[in-house]
Amino acid sequence: MHEQTLRSVVVLGSTGSIGTQALDVIAADPGGFTVSGLAAGGGKVDLLARQAAEFGVEAVAVADASAVPALKEALAAHGAHPTVLAGHEGVAEVAAWPCDTVLNGITGALGLTSTLVALESGRTLALANKESLIIGGPLVKRLAKPGQILPVDSEHSALQQCLWAAGPDGYDPAEVKQLVVTASGGPFRGMKRAEMADVTPAMALAHPTWSMGPAITINSATLVNKGLEVIEAHLLFDLGFDRIEVVVHPQSIIHSMVEYVDGSTIAQASPPDMRLPIALALGHPRRIPGAARPIDWTKAHTWTFEPLDDEAFPAVALARHVGGAGGTAPAVYNAANEACLDAFMRGDLPFLAIVDTVAQIVEEHDVTPAGSVDEVLAADSWARARAAELTTGQSR
Repeated sequence: MHEQTLRSVVVLGSTGSIGTQALDVIAADPGGFTVSGLAAGGGKVDLLARQAAEFGVEAVAVADASAVPALKEALAAHGAHPTVLAGHEGVAEVAAWPCDTVLNGITGALGLTSTLVALESGRTLALANKESLIIGGPLVKRLAKPGQILPVDSEHSALQQCLWAAGPDGYDPAEVKQLVVTASGGPFRGMKRAEMADVTPAMALAHPTWSMGPAITINSATLVNKGLEVIEAHLLFDLGFDRIEVVVHPQSIIHSMVEYVDGSTIAQASPPDMRLPIALALGHPRRIPGAARPIDWTKAHTWTFEPLDDEAFPAVALARHVGGAGGTAPAVYNAANEACLDAFMRGDLPFLAIVDTVAQIVEEHDVTPAGSVDEVLAADSWARARAAELTTGQSR
């Protein structure tokens, strides 16, 4: 049993899906955590102010500097008086705020700077912002010490737990045959490509098993999210893409598995609830009692597994190609997808054209080493600009 000690946490993206659930976990374990700082985009200032007041934080940042006056007014109304910081520089300052753990729940490529700052400051990084690792792979890996990054994605949290099962001294990569990343298949599982021609944003947002933010939900419908997770698994666990498999598991109970060379497969199972991987990343090595509900073993269960249909959902195969290319290619894949996703949500791009357009942009890109933040962000900007050119005037 690990001794409980009070741990201070900074939550980035505190008003989003991951951030609010992280604060739920923290509130349910008051003897385990304090909250030192919060950061958010600025679109929900009253919620951010309420969070700051509830947890008595020292610092609050909003990426949108124009939201500062409204935030200060809301903070005063809730009787909270933290240091208020603004802009992306302010968010980065909160990422370096004195604490034990930084949970990066920022959505998209904007999380890269905060990930780097948190690592450079020596904080344990509970990483929900997979994009920062994917696009800044060499930069992040160069800074991260062993064990400094704890994954929050349910799949990678599952893989980590399965690898921890190898023993306290860690696992021997030579004993791991493959990582098996599970996918729910999203709302269009089992459909052929032609059947998805008229998919609308409302249809794509109707995920069958998970409750998530809109960006990750759409990415789950296209399976781009699973492609990103394959790259993330490669970077987190240092295994080649030929040793990372994806299998469709519609029930979303087995979150991922590790197959060992002797034929044994270890799986992590729990009902779909992000509070579990969040709690594990925040509390490690302590497991937080009651963080999420367990499987009800008094009831019958049927769990099924299916191969991924790469023809209907080519995003994962494209991600393998991109991950193998390395350098700035993952940044282009991610940025092009974020831009195409926005175009789809606006009605400017058909659903099937999201991944097709990303593939075209990846093909056009001249890959260079991701040697600096500026090089990564330049590739990101180019991909977004190219996506804007390709999506202008398109419609369903």
